Amino acid sequence: MHLQFKLITLVGLGWSWCGLGLAAPATVAPGWFGIHVVDEVTGKGVPLVELRTVNDIRLVTDNAGWIAFKEPGLMNREVFFHVSGPGIEVAKDGFGYACYRPITKDGTAVELKVKRTTLAERLGRLTGQGMYRDSELLGLPQPVPNLLAPGVMGQDSVQAVPYDGKIFWLWGDTNVPHYQLGNYQTTAAITPRDQHPEKGLLYQYFTDAAKPQQIRHMMPLPASGAVWCFGLMSFTEEGKEHLLVGYSRQQGLVPPDEQGVAEFDAKEGIFKSVGAIPKDEKWRHPSGCSVRVTDAAGDYFYFAMPFAHTRVPATRKDIISAEAYETLRFDTTKRAWGWEKSGAPTTQAEETVLLREGKLPAGQARYQLQDASTGKLVSIHGGSIQWNVWRKRFVLIATQSGEKQDPSALGEVWYAESEKVDGPWGKAIKVASHPRYTYYNPVHHAFFDAEGGRVIYFEGTYSLEFSGNPLAPARYDYNQLMYRLDLSDPAMESVR
Repeated sequence: MHLQFKLITLVGLGWSWCGLGLAAPATVAPGWFGIHVVDEVTGKGVPLVELRTVNDIRLVTDNAGWIAFKEPGLMNREVFFHVSGPGIEVAKDGFGYACYRPITKDGTAVELKVKRTTLAERLGRLTGQGMYRDSELLGLPQPVPNLLAPGVMGQDSVQAVPYDGKIFWLWGDTNVPHYQLGNYQTTAAITPRDQHPEKGLLYQYFTDAAKPQQIRHMMPLPASGAVWCFGLMSFTEEGKEHLLVGYSRQQGLVPPDEQGVAEFDAKEGIFKSVGAIPKDEKWRHPSGCSVRVTDAAGDYFYFAMPFAHTRVPATRKDIISAEAYETLRFDTTKRAWGWEKSGAPTTQAEETVLLREGKLPAGQARYQLQDASTGKLVSIHGGSIQWNVWRKRFVLIATQSGEKQDPSALGEVWYAESEKVDGPWGKAIKVASHPRYTYYNPVHHAFFDAEGGRVIYFEGTYSLEFSGNPLAPARYDYNQLMYRLDLSDPAMESVR
């Protein structure tokens, strides 16, 4: 069992077991009752755990695993909480409730131990308001402020690369306190190289020079529409450091009104278009997450969407020229894979059809990710690919897709390996799960890899969108959620 228990007698209902709160070694502010939800193995606080009363008061742990409780009528008495959260479990009582029943004594704190059920360990949010909200209310320390001056409330789809001795961060749509629709022309920030997600990241956001508390539009375009950037690349050429990205301007999830390649102007602090791309062009441009690979094939930037089936030579001239891009295709006539400058890339779905029709030999499959435990095909939506020195392989972190997937349609995160950036990819193992929720565009930040690459970190957008779930957890929704993954875990050997 994962908690301390005692027998509860319920008149007319039989019996049940339910965890009772134990004193925690913390002093909390007068007037408040603290609940510290911690990992039973590591003792670390666990974020994104919901405690719900019998009258549906919902409380969610902050990044440090704390809940600050102060409810008229429910203080200084025994209170029942339903306990739930992605990737955790607690023992159930005789009626099947995962629950906790502390005495909510003013000025005291208790500790609730939970069991982690996923390989990846959730560290918490990296963006938004109130990351340490409950810690602050309880008078406990917070690594970063609960709202930075620019007022970021939510951020979508991150890109990050080393640049100018720092880490340069780029996001899509950004929510702000004063209006639901905040910055839809790209947001950016920098952090020092020595900052690490284990201790919290203090983003230095680019802001409007005239209004320091207003997020800067990093890709300002005169026409209407959201401006989204992908495939962020940092490289040095002839002694000059460049930061380039693909961009599109569009009216939502529809084909773009314009697209191209933009370069960061360090003097003005914004991205500027340096090459237009025809708006109907599907793949000859930076996309997804970039990874630079230099090998016998040459020096290229590959773009994971989530598989690396497009690439471009790693020079500024080629990156801004659509004609320089190549696609990985399976030629059914030659019955072979090859990099070409014409035709669309062969996708995972198309490869599956070619296999079924007998047009592609099973031994030449590249994208048939199979669940290492069941052998079932894993269909992938979005992710990233990076080289890992610990495993001596390229590693893929990606989200599974499929409307009928259980327990979520777009919230299951998988890990796979390959000796080459373009595959083949074989066995995969699930490392994180978000039941009835979405976790899209996960990104593995190789610059955070620790202990010789044994420990890696990835983040993705935690969102109610596309999930079918009507309830969003306060403060967490539409923000970046970070995980830590130990590649030395014996379970990881199943993907070899």
